[in-house]
Amino acid sequence: MKINIVNANNEPVGDFELKDELFGGRVNRDLIWESVVQQNAAGRRGTHATKTRAMVSGSGKKPWRQKGTGRARVGEIRNPLWRKGGTVFGPQPRSYEYQMPKKAERGALRAALAQKFRDGQVVVVDVLAPGEFKTKAAAALLARLGVTGKAVLIDVIVDDNIARAVRNLPGVTLQASGRVTARDVVTAAHVIATKPAMEKLQEALG
Repeated sequence: MKINIVNANNEPVGDFELKDELFGGRVNRDLIWESVVQQNAAGRRGTHATKTRAMVSGSGKKPWRQKGTGRARVGEIRNPLWRKGGTVFGPQPRSYEYQMPKKAERGALRAALAQKFRDGQVVVVDVLAPGEFKTKAAAALLARLGVTGKAVLIDVIVDDNIARAVRNLPGVTLQASGRVTARDVVTAAHVIATKPAMEKLQEALG
């Protein structure tokens, strides 16, 4: 399977050979879902907290004697059974991050890219250069490529000048080919990748 390589003016300048064994098979949507859930979990702050009986304010004195009053026994007013008492087994700060097998991560990215290729939402460019490193020039480049809405730009390395040019464009992100994830791909309406980046991706996913 071949895909056109275009320049900054959206003019064909060549073609890129996609490996059928990578992007021509069945799209594993379950694997994509697992990868997106894993990355969402890793991004959670996990700063929620509740106060236990040791943390709430109040006296530790026994309100009344153990026996003889006819009332229920109680040790302190911070008792979890009482109003304004502590919370039992409440949420505490924690990390939700967990790891997926490397093979599963590669499979999820491969499936996400395959789906984008089938939907015709991938643009391969010879070089990612907006002409001048300004937001206006970057927006004009995307417009010439027919890209609207959310988009992920993929290059071999993240160029700081290009990153500054696209950071104010809503929904547009720039990722290195070695750090792009399945969530980056599936949440974007378009994928714009340079030819060297696609070569690196095919080598890593093969």
